[in-house]
Amino acid sequence: MRHSIRILWTAFVGTALGLCTSLSHAQLVVIVSAKSSVSALSENEVADIYLGRTSRLPGGAVIVPVDLADDAANRAKFYRIVCGKSPAQLRAYWSKLVFTGSGQPPREVADTDAMKKLVASRTGAIGYIDSSQLDASVKAVLTLR
Repeated sequence: MRHSIRILWTAFVGTALGLCTSLSHAQLVVIVSAKSSVSALSENEVADIYLGRTSRLPGGAVIVPVDLADDAANRAKFYRIVCGKSPAQLRAYWSKLVFTGSGQPPREVADTDAMKKLVASRTGAIGYIDSSQLDASVKAVLTLR
């Protein structure tokens, strides 16, 4: 009896560690359409795009940011990594820009499937998804750690 409990415990711990390891490797990636000529962007370039500081890439091409819904966990993670802003700070930032007529926040979509579909269909769109969701329709131009 004691031996079988030890075996079950060992299997449980091994499975739990494996799940923790796989979850810790999940990363956000910034994506563009697979048809886009953009191959890489820096965190600063992405921050400038998502904070409305620029609407063009270094080569001059127009870029349109796509955002997840305000309550999405990956949205908070994205802005914390790229812009150093919390959801509350981001809301205040955009409230000020909208109020003064200086800018509009990125277009929102309901979930990552909608984001990937929209970005894949428009060569000038940019978004972010979990790296596990990458497929041939989009390409990663920045991996966030």
